[in-house]
Amino acid sequence: MAKTKVLILGGTGKARELARQAIPMFNSTAEFISSQAGVTQDPIAIPGRMVSGGFGGIAGLAEFMGHEQIQILIDATHPFAETISDNAYVACTTSKVKRITLGRDPWNLPAGGRWIEVANMEAAAEEISSSAKRVFITTGQRGLDAFSNLSDIWFLVRMIDMPETALNLASHQIITGRPPFYLDAEQALLKTHMIDVLVSKNSGGAATLPKITAALEAEIPIVLLRSPAKLPGLWTSSVDDCLQWLAENI
Repeated sequence: MAKTKVLILGGTGKARELARQAIPMFNSTAEFISSQAGVTQDPIAIPGRMVSGGFGGIAGLAEFMGHEQIQILIDATHPFAETISDNAYVACTTSKVKRITLGRDPWNLPAGGRWIEVANMEAAAEEISSSAKRVFITTGQRGLDAFSNLSDIWFLVRMIDMPETALNLASHQIITGRPPFYLDAEQALLKTHMIDVLVSKNSGGAATLPKITAALEAEIPIVLLRSPAKLPGLWTSSVDDCLQWLAENI
């Protein structure tokens, strides 16, 4: 009997954990392919077969799934990876491929805490423009030009890799790091660099929560980019639940 072919979209920690557990669990009945965007210079290895780079939009993803005879797709991408998630939703709907999203639990932020959600990077720049002096920004390189005219603010920018081109920021320092992060280190980072505002994506999950906890404890204002709305379809934040769903559908 032919094996069920499963495509995991990810590169995230949950995508790797799912592949690590699913491949031996369904070794006799399924074949797994993991996909990464290819934007990091030294991605963490994923068990099983891996493909890297984009698919070329909805049509490209549908063509790949047809060529590989994919029957199940698991969207374990970053919550802000809107394009690939949107493409997967449409491609799976038109190709009648079963799909589930393996996402992240939202952060339980305190009511009345010193945090605010904004729609985009431009709104985040506007929010910090009049009061911040030393900003810790953890949103990645995309969209940083929104802060380029804030010459009175010093930025501590954390990325997974050093950028290939200079950042368009008047005054800044770049540090690199890959989640998970830890509370004591995040507390020390905020203190050492005298941070007075944190700018982050509201991405949820445990791996990057310590920076949020550290800022809340230090009463440092937090500006969060609003998370994209969930797409229709099955959704879980649990690897175990995803494995159970796979067992029922393979």
